[in-house]
Amino acid sequence: MDSIIALAGQPEAWAALATLMVLEIVLGIDNLIFLSILTNKLPEHQRASARYIGLGLALFMRLGLLFTITIIIGLTKPVIEILGKGFSWRDIILIGGGLFLVYKATREIHESVDPHDGEAGAGAVVASYASVIAQIVVIDLVFSLDSIITAVGMTEHLPIMVVSVLFAIIVMIIAAGPLANFIKKNPTIVMLALSFLLMIGMVLIADGFGFHVPKGYIYAAMAFSVAVEALNMLVRRSNDPPHLRKQAQDGTAPITQRARDEIASDAGR
Repeated sequence: MDSIIALAGQPEAWAALATLMVLEIVLGIDNLIFLSILTNKLPEHQRASARYIGLGLALFMRLGLLFTITIIIGLTKPVIEILGKGFSWRDIILIGGGLFLVYKATREIHESVDPHDGEAGAGAVVASYASVIAQIVVIDLVFSLDSIITAVGMTEHLPIMVVSVLFAIIVMIIAAGPLANFIKKNPTIVMLALSFLLMIGMVLIADGFGFHVPKGYIYAAMAFSVAVEALNMLVRRSNDPPHLRKQAQDGTAPITQRARDEIASDAGR
């Protein structure tokens, strides 16, 4: 308690807390995108509980890792050597998690572009609750490890780390529902989010092999892509008649006006 009171009187401690809060929220975006895509594959009545369980597990893992800082530091020491290159447990976890993200994003993109013929007519396959939670646990571990190692590198004060992690998870809980609904209602956003996960997976693999890519570049590219897609959405909506805009907002529009025009054009040829 005395140490917390002492920290409260230090301006640099508040600066570190504010910086780490922002950083933890940014690092949580990846986790939240993956969580939203996975839970949207569940039946409607199971999505909210799966999101809360996933974020609860993320909080549990982050806090658990925070209170084992000595183990976290030990995870950065090489444990095996391959072709003269040393790999730590952190590297192994990042490479494994990156490969999982690349596999999962590639599979989701493939199913979106070329759905199975036998299943397309019967509707989309609904994922099982247990399999979604299992996948969330795997990716929570990867993102939690990356998040806590970043926090340890930013400050040596445990209370600052705990508060920043709690704040980031609270923000993620608030944003999880709206983000999942937004992704569900905008199919092009799903493809964009999957592309982000594919890129993040490759960055994790590169990081595991010792090739560090500054996260600022990654998030700048993501922000630019989102801005371009937002402009595309505005253009599409402005070209649609009012009744189709309302259907799009309700998520009931079966086809866009542009698609109707293309179909009519093809029929006239």
